[in-house]
Amino acid sequence: MAPFLSAGFGNPSSVHVEGRKAKSALEEARERTARCLGCGSSEVVFTSGGSESNNLAIRGLVESRGGGHVITSAVEHPAVLEVVLGLEIEGRIELTIVGVDRYGRVDPEAVSGALRQDTVLVTLMLANNEVGTLQPVSEVAALCRDRGIAVHSDAAQAVGKVPVNVVDLGVDLLSVAGHKLYAPKGVGALYVREGVEIMPQIRGAGHERGRRAGTENVLLAAGLGTACELAQHETEKEQQSLASLRYRLAAGLRVGCKDIVEHGHPEHRLPNTLSVALPGQDANGLVGELAEDLAASAGSACHSGATMISYVLQAMGVEPGLARATIRLSVGRFTTEEEIDRAVELILAKTKG
Repeated sequence: MAPFLSAGFGNPSSVHVEGRKAKSALEEARERTARCLGCGSSEVVFTSGGSESNNLAIRGLVESRGGGHVITSAVEHPAVLEVVLGLEIEGRIELTIVGVDRYGRVDPEAVSGALRQDTVLVTLMLANNEVGTLQPVSEVAALCRDRGIAVHSDAAQAVGKVPVNVVDLGVDLLSVAGHKLYAPKGVGALYVREGVEIMPQIRGAGHERGRRAGTENVLLAAGLGTACELAQHETEKEQQSLASLRYRLAAGLRVGCKDIVEHGHPEHRLPNTLSVALPGQDANGLVGELAEDLAASAGSACHSGATMISYVLQAMGVEPGLARATIRLSVGRFTTEEEIDRAVELILAKTKG
């Protein structure tokens, strides 16, 4: 990104030399992003992040098909749930929300049973942001393919942590959030399979092949492209490292708190995410006390004196007391074993105190 902080200010849409330089850098970033996802560069649309990608995919597809029936899951990120609920309120779609099992995973048969003649879209996240469970996206896509039903996947949490190939998944649309894979905040991408029509949600000139108006941010695109290139080559190796660190974290906590409960699927899961209940603890209070030393989140939130339990944990059938005792921890590319051991020490010291 550094060269574009002090030079390369040309508009990629301009034909002069500075514009052509910017265009070249933009298309190089698009190629890198496409290779990471296993698609063609013409199928990549740069956006401002995962939320915009989800809005463009869902609203854009629904508008292009004139409305209809949409299916999603009960554990989607708000950047999906709020979009489909908004479309339902506006009268543009009929919506079905399918439940999940105790691991937070959707049963493809439940999706199959919900499909209708007028179903136009199924949107199912690839990995859950709270508990790390991976969803059966490829199985769902196979159910929809022959019926002409579009499938979108919010892969914000997955890219860079597990291999993501849009051809293997069989999806028509897939969202990427840059900051989830070490790119800057404020940039993302949407994969749109060749031949799939979506209506632009930001209108203006014909940028991004007419799918997203606005002069492209070359600086941020360069960052995303490089992050995707690193992810393409490093993800499989990092999976093992991240899973080892997560296991060390869980094992350390279990030594000091033998009755902890892990949430999420034991096999179909992200390698880096640990959602764990510490029975008898107030997770909000614990996270607050540790905030100066540890970055963590709770499975519930306090609003106006009331405790609001995570809708993801609710959908999984987690008992309210355990949900209120749940913290979410995650490890990353630069996390060390020493930091893991320190985190365990800090958490256990507070739970015993």
